[in-house]
Amino acid sequence: MAFKLKGKPKVYVTRLVPQPGIDILEKECELTFWKSDEAIPQEELLKNVRGVDGLFCMLTDQINKEVIEAAGPQLQVVATMSVGFEHIDVAECDKRNIVVANTPNVSTDSVAELTVALLLLTSRRLLEGVTAVKNGEWGAWKPMWLLGTEMTQRTVGILGLGRIGYGVARRLRPFGVRKILYHDVVSVSYASDVGAEFVTFEELIKESDFICICCNLTAQTRHKFNKDTFKKMKKSAILVNSGRGGVVHHDDLYEALVNGDIAAAGLDVTEPEPLPASHPLISLSNCIVLPHMGSNTWESRNSMSSTAAKNILAVFHKEKPMGEVHAK
Repeated sequence: MAFKLKGKPKVYVTRLVPQPGIDILEKECELTFWKSDEAIPQEELLKNVRGVDGLFCMLTDQINKEVIEAAGPQLQVVATMSVGFEHIDVAECDKRNIVVANTPNVSTDSVAELTVALLLLTSRRLLEGVTAVKNGEWGAWKPMWLLGTEMTQRTVGILGLGRIGYGVARRLRPFGVRKILYHDVVSVSYASDVGAEFVTFEELIKESDFICICCNLTAQTRHKFNKDTFKKMKKSAILVNSGRGGVVHHDDLYEALVNGDIAAAGLDVTEPEPLPASHPLISLSNCIVLPHMGSNTWESRNSMSSTAAKNILAVFHKEKPMGEVHAK
């Protein structure tokens, strides 16, 4: 059911966000904010959404049935400044004809760049080198100290050759990799543009020297990298995850790294997030954990903010937003 708006529509923004999105919305909407860079407490969210026509939210906000009901029947759109929308009860929104929209495709380049950076950081043991310098451990030259692995003439495996996976493959080609393998739900025609070869998951994990996880989290991919998977990988293999934390079973990864089943891992996504500082993976020198920095560029975040704002206005204008999503 659509509601006719009287006066300027009310939009609640659950965080301080990049200015481009605000500039777009404030011309046509009455805005209120949670004025902090920290996540809004759930009780504050429930209190502050009452009477709003649109909700501009983050991946860290739980937009559940209680929040939707607290907002009221005039709520028309929930726009998240993220690609993921697992934090939103999309089925409940569908029932109430509330449009849900995400910000797809705006962080492709930044996440692909970070994936390659994390692969280099891990394979060349760069963080260990930085730590050694800071701790005064850099002494006379040693021929066997902090030896890493080159990408030249290596086989790279990519799980999920979507926009980000393709971006990773395109960036890795100039490093002189020998072969790029990928596994996905189906083979894709554009894989030939980067010389990527479609293989089974079993082939991917057995043949790859480096594996980049660039897929979404689904029932099929949850904990796809587990104890059995790690046993089948090369002992020299390096795993990088910039997709979703739940694709990797973290306790099994810890065991694999400690036992030498694989050589190293670099994670930009974890389960849970944030990963507690006391988690055993944090203590390992052959595991680098980043605080989910894939889209941490001004370009990406400005674009995400603008897209979320445009999605909200599109709904108010009775137009289809760019990132509309529905429950399956």
